[in-house]
Amino acid sequence: MSETTLNLRGLKCPLPALRTRKALKRLAAGDLLVVECTDPLAEIDIPNLMRETGDAVEDTARQDDVIVFRIRKHAK
Repeated sequence: MSETTLNLRGLKCPLPALRTRKALKRLAAGDLLVVECTDPLAEIDIPNLMRETGDAVEDTARQDDVIVFRIRKHAK
């Protein structure tokens, strides 16, 4: 299993969700995607995207103005 970090700082809705979806398509089952966003709407959009894709948000943390999502790619 690998871990990939996606820096989406400065991007506004809907780009963080769209780029997260694209990145998840390239990952293997069980891989971890760490997404760093500054758009407050990502706190709504990313979890909604995970409900659509079936992937899991393992953790959400806030570091100053950065929201960090740890997303596990689901097994098919």
